[in-house]
Amino acid sequence: MTITLEAANMIMAAVRHHGTERGWKPLSTVVLDAGGHPIAFSRADGASAGRFEIARAKAYGAVMLGMGGRAQMARAEAQPYFMAALNGAFGGQVLPVPGGVLVRDAAGRVIGAVGVTGDTSDNDAEAALAGIAAVGLIGEA
Repeated sequence: MTITLEAANMIMAAVRHHGTERGWKPLSTVVLDAGGHPIAFSRADGASAGRFEIARAKAYGAVMLGMGGRAQMARAEAQPYFMAALNGAFGGQVLPVPGGVLVRDAAGRVIGAVGVTGDTSDNDAEAALAGIAAVGLIGEA
């Protein structure tokens, strides 16, 4: 199973709706496949220009390391030298904070990741989880 473009667009719409409903800052969302390649990206009106790189780095770390942003942040706090070296191995493309969420299918297989940025990292992760749930998939923050 993979995340289709249609599902990615539905995830991004659900993320925007979740943030707007709560009065959060404009959210930007990227959906990656299991290989870390972008399927789709949306940047809400009013979001700053650099949001693609932030959202992608959150999602990329999740899918490449097989752990959500919260787990990455905990690892970075416990072993900063390890995460710094790991980020170096990935060319600086990993941002180990909440908002990068693994996407699993019903069988538990990793099929991609969602990265959200724009509000607090915890709110970003919450919105990503809501978007993933909206298409019947399982998110791991």
